[in-house]
Amino acid sequence: MREADGHRGSTLSRRAAIQAGAIGLGLSTTHLAGLRALRGAPEAKAKSVIFIFLTGGLSHHDTFDMKPEAPVEVRGEFGRISTKTPGLQVCEYLPLLAQRSDRYALLRSMQVESSAHAQACHMLLTGRLDFPPGFAVDKAPGLNEWPSIPAVVTYALQNQRAKLPPAVILPEPSVNEADQVRPGQYAGRLGERWDAWHIDIAAKCRLGNGACPECFRFDGSDFQHGGEGVFELPMLELPEGGRDRLRGRIDLLGEIQQQQRDLERAGDEFDSPRRQAISVLADEKVTNAFDVEKADQKLRERYGDNKFGLSLLMARRLVESGVNLVQVNLGKNSSWDTHRNNFITLKNNLLPPMDRAVSALLDDLGESGLLDETLVIMTGEFGRTPKINDRAGRDHWGPVNTVMFFGGGVQGGNIIGASDRTGSEPTRDIQLPENFAATIYEALGIPRTGIWRDVDGRPHRIYGGRAIPGLYG
Repeated sequence: MREADGHRGSTLSRRAAIQAGAIGLGLSTTHLAGLRALRGAPEAKAKSVIFIFLTGGLSHHDTFDMKPEAPVEVRGEFGRISTKTPGLQVCEYLPLLAQRSDRYALLRSMQVESSAHAQACHMLLTGRLDFPPGFAVDKAPGLNEWPSIPAVVTYALQNQRAKLPPAVILPEPSVNEADQVRPGQYAGRLGERWDAWHIDIAAKCRLGNGACPECFRFDGSDFQHGGEGVFELPMLELPEGGRDRLRGRIDLLGEIQQQQRDLERAGDEFDSPRRQAISVLADEKVTNAFDVEKADQKLRERYGDNKFGLSLLMARRLVESGVNLVQVNLGKNSSWDTHRNNFITLKNNLLPPMDRAVSALLDDLGESGLLDETLVIMTGEFGRTPKINDRAGRDHWGPVNTVMFFGGGVQGGNIIGASDRTGSEPTRDIQLPENFAATIYEALGIPRTGIWRDVDGRPHRIYGGRAIPGLYG
């Protein structure tokens, strides 16, 4: 494993594990402040993080790292527009984000060491370049994977008295068109009891890509959305390894509140997972967070009345309710995997709803006073090839990618790192998945000495790298 912060690997010696002490047991929110002071942990810059995952891989050439001086087969078809940041130009089909560039930072030197979806997803979503023993892309999620960043956050910020789990993933898992789940999304070697809260509620539009119900097919064929709305009845599966998971409709609030009253009368009769499930769903503020399709029409239109927009509105409501980390998978079936018709697809189907939804989230967080305490990150698992292929598309490209950051104290207008003249390789400030994960952990105030223990009891460092420098000025 590449050294990302001066340490080799991510497992700890027995001595180091003993020195780490109680931190390896998991940290409730009430314990964090004292442990930070004792262990020299970073002061949390944010209370919450929203990670927008553009599943499939966004083309950095055609959005935030355009190369106007490159040959035509590299620079592509799109024009550039100026932003509020002097010297920064972005794609012409991102006009709303162009108007807000003074509030976000761009990292143009993110790198993973694979140009294959499965491997790159595992690297980015777990924050590790290495693979555990037995890892194989054709295996179902299980102990052959490292834990996802949301799973580690769930472990590190556990608090059985809290109503909400620390980490949530919505509105569906990241899968390919064969319905195979991309690696790196579950608790893996940490054990399934530490899975983040997976909220799989997107309408089951099996072959539809993009911002349902505004679906598309990469071949340009006519396609009708395969569902009645954006979301279907949720299967709300809380963590704790499947024990006593509560499934139910969020609009049956009266019945759930009755269960809450029964629970209070029963005292300790119910176990912790059941208690947490009932407590969560009995909270009207939490149930309203999911009921975004009934939000005010103007608000829905502001975000975009589609899966992209309403998923981000849901994320914004969840962080307001107290969730520490929300991962939003924007696009089933690797929607950003533009091997063909890259320019048509981005122009007509992907960039406009993303531009609207992310801009609305930025504005909404600012207007509500949540922006300073909410770090938002947006990226795919990798970038796209410099050279346009013979299908007017771009293929997978792990060597360099662009990541957007805003909120949580991030200095707007910052450009960190750079790629070469064809967008092929980073030329300075290379950042790896370990640094990406560390940025999230540090923002949430997780101590750098923190560890997690795998199912065999072996300790592993939570941090495998240093947080990305330059984000905060």
